[in-house]
Amino acid sequence: MCAKQVALLESAELDASLSALNAKALEDWIVVDGKLHRRYKFPSFSAAFGFMAQVALVCEVMSHHPKWTNVWNLVDIDLLTHRAGGITSLDFEMAEAMEGVAALYLKS
Repeated sequence: MCAKQVALLESAELDASLSALNAKALEDWIVVDGKLHRRYKFPSFSAAFGFMAQVALVCEVMSHHPKWTNVWNLVDIDLLTHRAGGITSLDFEMAEAMEGVAALYLKS
């Protein structure tokens, strides 16, 4: 699959996109070191790993892959569009998809 070209978000676009994402998010995303960042805390390792496995399929379809780490029930995520050199609309699309998957695994 060929990756589509996307433009960096300007400051006002970034702020608006972050506000819109956080209005729907389970917890807030933030910008850290030029990356869209979020930490998920799941009830167990298997829930965290299940989340990552399902999101991996979305990543392949979007041809957009996060930097993420998993330690037991925690998943730390940084989103950045490398080919654009910063945060783009693709990062927000990915974050929204992650929120939907996370909601399934965070239900008690």
